[in-house]
Amino acid sequence: MEKLSYEIEINAEPEKVWSVLWGDITYRQWTTAFTEGSFYEGTLEENNIIKFYDPKHNGMYSRVEKIVPNQEIKFLHLGEIYEGIEVAQNWGDATESYFLEEVEDGTLLTVKIQTPEEFKDFFEEKFPKALNIVKHLSENQL
Repeated sequence: MEKLSYEIEINAEPEKVWSVLWGDITYRQWTTAFTEGSFYEGTLEENNIIKFYDPKHNGMYSRVEKIVPNQEIKFLHLGEIYEGIEVAQNWGDATESYFLEEVEDGTLLTVKIQTPEEFKDFFEEKFPKALNIVKHLSENQL
């Protein structure tokens, strides 16, 4: 299992960054760094299942392990979705966590990922781009 970490300072309060991360319209914007047309379904509450989709309704499903609004959210990735069918995967402790820390000039956003080695290069290429979009949206939207 690979442990990856990314961080970026954003000149906006944590509440704004949180709303950019998880608001429907802005989520669709920043996740274009991974796949154009990405979106999610589900309610961000502990133990809920969230489904992350591409425009063809393929993607993955995850459980919200922990959520503290405007501060932290952790997903445990459970499996993939193909043509609407959920396929459990043996990814072990594959997690994706977002931490928002208030700092002097706004927010320090840290993302920590535990992922099978096969996904490392994908994340290394895409996550910095995604975080730059989150920064831009957080600092430039009303």
